[in-house]
Amino acid sequence: MTEASIRLASHEDRLPVYRMLELYQHDLSDIWDQDLDSHGEYGYALDHYWHEEGCHPFVATVAGKYAGFALVNRAVRVGTEGHWMDQFFVLKKFRRRGLGQSLATSVLAALPGRWEVGQMPANLGAQAFWRKVIGAYTGGRFKEQALRSGEWQGVIQVFDSPATT
Repeated sequence: MTEASIRLASHEDRLPVYRMLELYQHDLSDIWDQDLDSHGEYGYALDHYWHEEGCHPFVATVAGKYAGFALVNRAVRVGTEGHWMDQFFVLKKFRRRGLGQSLATSVLAALPGRWEVGQMPANLGAQAFWRKVIGAYTGGRFKEQALRSGEWQGVIQVFDSPATT
């Protein structure tokens, strides 16, 4: 794979990120109960990532072409202060080629402090991916728990970045 570039998304990246979010939501449509709206879109409130404190949009490109994104906001799921990996996506053609791990570790390193990363209960592939990436990144120093209350339910890993060795 050609070397990836990972950076904070600019406002000019908003539309490509929005379109990748549509692909992401389609990928999860078998486990995430969401319907298309009257425009044939899943829709996603995206603008706050460029305007609210604590929100950070990232994009990944390969050979100058969009390849994925990560959307981070404030941690709220298990009550920790820090960062929450709100959405994370890599285009299918770049999966299992190292881009996801590069994107994840770049984002984690860019935002030091406490982190929460969650996955839906039925998304076993995402759970395996994040356990592997977070385990390698932290040297195994993370806690995992199941959260089954409130608006979000699933598996959550809680850890600190950067990992101290």
